[in-house]
Amino acid sequence: MPLVRISLRRDVPISTRRAIGDAIQQAMVETINVPPDDRFQIWSEHDADSLVYDAGYLGIDRDKGFLVIQITLALGRSVVQKKALYRRIADLVSAHGVHPENIFISLLEVAKENWSFGNGKAQYADAPPAHLAGAAAQ
Repeated sequence: MPLVRISLRRDVPISTRRAIGDAIQQAMVETINVPPDDRFQIWSEHDADSLVYDAGYLGIDRDKGFLVIQITLALGRSVVQKKALYRRIADLVSAHGVHPENIFISLLEVAKENWSFGNGKAQYADAPPAHLAGAAAQ
């Protein structure tokens, strides 16, 4: 159920974007129990002057390859799972030419009743789907 927003510079080739999207999905499947077919991504392209970031915040050297990954997901993942997700995203995305220093990840956790996947229904409000029942207990 995660909704992933990816913001990057306009000049990143489409083949690299696809690889980044695949890498993020793979990392979520491997670390936070997201089903492989649960893929929802929104891409935002920016000119150099409309993607604003501090090039040295927290002693991390960032450059024009800066990439923002914002993931909205249901409450319930542990800190251990989140750290594993960050590490796996960095490992997989950096394999496609993005320096790990440029990968900025933010998680937004929301209650399950805050999702509607279509038909005007809150599919997760009453009972979690079978693939989430185990994740909520962790």
